[in-house]
Amino acid sequence: MSILINLAGIILIGLIIWWFWLSQPGRRKAASVTSETTIIVDDGVYTPALVHARAGQPLTLHFDRRDPSPCAEQVVFHGLDVSEFLDNGKVTTVTLQDLPEGEYRFTCQMQMYQGRLIVD
Repeated sequence: MSILINLAGIILIGLIIWWFWLSQPGRRKAASVTSETTIIVDDGVYTPALVHARAGQPLTLHFDRRDPSPCAEQVVFHGLDVSEFLDNGKVTTVTLQDLPEGEYRFTCQMQMYQGRLIVD
């Protein structure tokens, strides 16, 4: 009996590691090149998790937070020095001005929710 419990625990740990750190957010639905898009925050993911934007132009992102998890309460754009708190059940608008070319990650404050912003 204890062997089954240990085996179930190992499988569960493996699934958690895959879900939060090894899954590829770029394989989820990606938005086309845009100046404005809505990102749904639910079930531990950003949808779309991949956003394409044009360099030098403003980008408006509407974060629709549907996940009550405390981890979902903030979005952080690494490399852009931008972060914003997201109210549960509401849409929060984040506008990024004059984006330089590059690839930027956006995550929750614990880096469990992950997305990418590609600026061409």
